[in-house]
Amino acid sequence: MVAVAYLVGSVPFSGIIARRLRGVDLRQVGTGTVSGTGLYRVAGLGPLIVGGVLDVAKGAVGPLLAGQSRPGVAIAAGAAAVIGHNWSVFLRGAGGRGISPAMGAMLPLAPEGSVLLLAALALGKAVDATSLGAFVGFVGLFPLLAANSPRGVLLAAALVVPMLAKRVVGNRPPSGSSRARVYLVRLFFDQDTSRWPKALRREERP
Repeated sequence: MVAVAYLVGSVPFSGIIARRLRGVDLRQVGTGTVSGTGLYRVAGLGPLIVGGVLDVAKGAVGPLLAGQSRPGVAIAAGAAAVIGHNWSVFLRGAGGRGISPAMGAMLPLAPEGSVLLLAALALGKAVDATSLGAFVGFVGLFPLLAANSPRGVLLAAALVVPMLAKRVVGNRPPSGSSRARVYLVRLFFDQDTSRWPKALRREERP
């Protein structure tokens, strides 16, 4: 079951759509992330919606097959889908950030977690800091899911740890001497340079 969830999670829908529609390998553009964000940049909103729905759906496959009678297996299957998305066997270890399959995994297990992540992404987008919003959503999953069930913390950890790990590791090692700082910035902002929301940026003075 867990192995099936990993293989399903590994299917790079965004990468397939980008290659079919635009002839673009998402691993070779931008940050090299094979994700909905990369798909949107090269193909637009319509393909993003299709890819996003498929990425969410593949995260739900394992937990749905496991069923509520085997919560431990369902949690492991959800984590496996996220890991497969982030380190796809079909992309030789490349992949996305795991947010869409994580939302899919939570739909049958803790749908309020999916709502929280979606709201965090929307808020982050509104203040021009989507990655920072996602990080806040990750942290918020722990108290939210812990209140839902005794296994809530385990579910949150199983999904959040691989998402944060992929943010920090990225698709290529940082350059320069301040690697520790780059890794820390990646943790919060999912990129090598910090980018605070406009409302929090210090205005330059003449």
